[in-house]
Amino acid sequence: MALMFPRLARNFVRNGYFPTDEATLERILAALAPDNTTGTLRLLDPCAGEGVAVTEIACHLGEDRVQACAVEYDAERAAHCATLADLSLHSDLMETVISQQAFSLLFLNPPYGDLVRDDIPGSGETAGRQRLEKLFYRRVVDNLMYGGILVLIIPFYTLDREFSGWLANGFADVQAFSAATDQFKQVVIFGRRIRSREQHPGSVRLVAQTLMALGKGDNTAPTLPELWTKPYLVPATRQELKHFYRITMEPALLEEEIRRVQGLWPAFSSYLCIQAQIPRPPARRLSRWHLALALAAGAVTGVITSPGGRTLVVRGDTYKVKDRKTHCSEDDDGNITETTTLTDRFIPAISAWDMTPGSVTFGALISIR
Repeated sequence: MALMFPRLARNFVRNGYFPTDEATLERILAALAPDNTTGTLRLLDPCAGEGVAVTEIACHLGEDRVQACAVEYDAERAAHCATLADLSLHSDLMETVISQQAFSLLFLNPPYGDLVRDDIPGSGETAGRQRLEKLFYRRVVDNLMYGGILVLIIPFYTLDREFSGWLANGFADVQAFSAATDQFKQVVIFGRRIRSREQHPGSVRLVAQTLMALGKGDNTAPTLPELWTKPYLVPATRQELKHFYRITMEPALLEEEIRRVQGLWPAFSSYLCIQAQIPRPPARRLSRWHLALALAAGAVTGVITSPGGRTLVVRGDTYKVKDRKTHCSEDDDGNITETTTLTDRFIPAISAWDMTPGSVTFGALISIR
């Protein structure tokens, strides 16, 4: 079987990136087949690299009914992946929101390596060696629907008691094979996700022991076969993909998004411009008391010109003072009681800047209190 998207020369190990080799990928394709039902087969590769693996699987299962979704952290690889996958995110997987149980197949070839202690959620609360493979597995396993197919590619030595237990309890028809090449000491694990209550305790124990033996190096997994008589049938998904986005944004992505949507500037006049309104006249002519009150409240501000030609820049305001009153009283026993009462009093303050040409007080600030 020849791959449709040959791997590029720049596809090399970098920053924990261990790409799936072509020989192993060809044999994985042979292990998968679409089921006979109608509907969409939705694939997820949360560590997609250049998107070659998930796109090859999509082509193998039938492009007309397959939706390939991918997540990739590296910017260069993510840019290439976006040209192949149907949906692609340039993001750290831990900063994404993806619908649960929305995928028919999960292809997981996570970064390899130990976690530093600060990166371990709930450090010290779980048993077993803390690895990136475990972190990524736990992050995406719930995105796979029940009945969906898992293809997991990890180094064999990460299969400790904890990891083996997760796989044994969550999957049926579990099979483990050595990768076609021994470059990264990888094993390829297949399984069909089921609910834990559907598991038989005896089969769980047997699968866990088998995987643990591989992890310890006591047994060696058989090489991934080239031909399969009973391939894993990938079912049609039953859930819609409601969420597939990242919750953070890199500076470069923010710049790109701003250029794309252009913010509110295209609709600036619709959203941000205040249309000039013609003030309505009062119901009746204002008295001197009304005018003083409006000035003191700040309702009348700006340039005011009197009929006599005097021009003032007026600003009205009001400030509050407290009037203090003390009252002393004496009772029949000669006890003196002193009562202090504080009363708020609002004082209008009107400031005017005389801008009348030729005025004696031109430029002077006039205060009326």
